[in-house]
Amino acid sequence: MRYAHEVGKVRAAERALMARLPDGALMQRAAAGLASVCARVLPAVYGSRVVLLVGGGDNGGDALYAGARLARRGARVHAVRAGSKIHEAGLADLRAAGGRLLSSGEETAIAAADLIIDGLTGIGGTGGLRDPHARYAALAAESTGIVVACDVPSGVDASTGRVEGTAVHADVTVTFGTHKPGLLIDPGASYCGVVELVDIGLGPHLPDPDVVAA
Repeated sequence: MRYAHEVGKVRAAERALMARLPDGALMQRAAAGLASVCARVLPAVYGSRVVLLVGGGDNGGDALYAGARLARRGARVHAVRAGSKIHEAGLADLRAAGGRLLSSGEETAIAAADLIIDGLTGIGGTGGLRDPHARYAALAAESTGIVVACDVPSGVDASTGRVEGTAVHADVTVTFGTHKPGLLIDPGASYCGVVELVDIGLGPHLPDPDVVAA
């Protein structure tokens, strides 16, 4: 059985857990789980071409830290920034590991990628994607690379599964702590591919689930 919790309850559980952890530890747990799944779905990490689609929120940070972990294992990692904001500490870690932030050539990099990590928006995102997020989602759909969504495919409402306009079509979705209802409810469920649940320690802080699915 799969158990899902509404976004507000996930946020509350995250706050309760973060109060007990060193600063940044929860994001590192998520990034470690994300990187582990990415390494498993790649034929080989060393020499692979990885592109991070990075928004300004925590999912962007997760993607950057996961990308840094893959870079340290020999992957060629490039980040594509969507918008003006970026998780600066995550970007610094990526650069220290040998990854790069692209200032041009994004379309070529996405088309040639072996793996694309979607960190454009997070579980709080509602409404359809707008450019440049929508453009990057469309480019990812055209790529032959494996698309891995961070927590929820960008453009899918994590609470309802609603999709308005463009959304990321993931081959794998790595979700943290618990499933979100939108991963189990169509049309959102059809954008997720294989859903991998990563334990980040939220369990003791979560109430009874809102959705239960086989």
